[in-house]
This record gives sequence, C-alpha cells and structure tokens, in this order.
Amino acid sequence: MTALAPAATQSWQIDAAHSAVSFAVRHMVFATARGGFGEIAGTIALTDDDPSSVTVDVTIGTASIDTRSAKRDEHLRSSDFFDVAAFPVATYSARGARANAGGTWALDGALTIRGISRPVVLTVTPLGGGTDPWGTAKRGWSATATIDRREFGLGWNQALEAGGVLVANDVELTLDIQAAPTA
Repeated sequence: MTALAPAATQSWQIDAAHSAVSFAVRHMVFATARGGFGEIAGTIALTDDDPSSVTVDVTIGTASIDTRSAKRDEHLRSSDFFDVAAFPVATYSARGARANAGGTWALDGALTIRGISRPVVLTVTPLGGGTDPWGTAKRGWSATATIDRREFGLGWNQALEAGGVLVANDVELTLDIQAAPTA
C-alpha cells in the first residue's frame, strides 16, 4: 500500500508593482468616479489549489488613494472619509473559500476600514500562473465585491439641487493580484 504524500501548502507574497486595488462609485447620479490605492501588501497561502484551504491577509495604505484629482484625494484622506491620520491602513483577511460554478471562488473574509470590520465576500477568479523571464514563479487572481461605504464610517455626502446625492453608497471593489512565492 502506497502512502499519500502530504498536501503541499504554497505561500505567496503579493507583488505590489504588479497588483492593483481599485474602486468605482456613482458620482452625481449620472457619472462614475474611479480610483485606486498605490500601496498594497499581503500574503496568500493555498494547499494544492484547494479553495477551502486558502488564507489571505491584505493591507492597503489608505493615504495612497489616487482618483486623479488632488483636491478629491485630499478630501478622501480627511476625517470625512478615510481619516488616514487615525487609520493609515485598511485590511482584508480571509480563511477559506467555496468553489462556485464557472471556476470562481466565494472568499469569506473581513474588510476593515476606519477600524470598522464587516464581513465581505469576494468573488475570486483564479487566473493561473507561470514563470517570469527571471525564473520566478508567479500566480494571479482577480477579485470583486460591492460594499456599502456607510457600513465602514464613510458616510459623508452632499444633496444635489436636482435630486439625489453627490456620492452613491455602493462601491464596486476590484483587486487584481499577482504574487510570487514567499522567500
């Protein structure tokens, strides 16, 4: 009788230069404002590509927000929104995912913004992997979710004269992650 080899857990370090955290939110009812965060770090561990084994820990520097508008970015860094002086990071942590139809995963985790943690399920698409020209293994994942910003203390808004509000409550998040094996 042959003994089965133990499952191999692989640990991956997020490659900040090749990863992105972005968001989209309705602005003035009829337009969409987009932005992202330039500082992202974290790890992903996975055993034999089994979604139920995955662990994810991501840290995002809130002061690195960039919407291509210096004035808007300054406001987003203020206590009206991210309050980066008091809360310099946002985090996402998850332990285990469920396989969905079509090859995606439902990653159950906790998103923390402004010190407020709420459960957030990311829909993750594993993108595969390969070896870069320098011989380093790489893996990729894309993840999406929609959150209500008010649940994280991001409630500032302004009523519009024609009706509606300046900033919608639902925010679409996208994480495009490339990672390399941890050293």
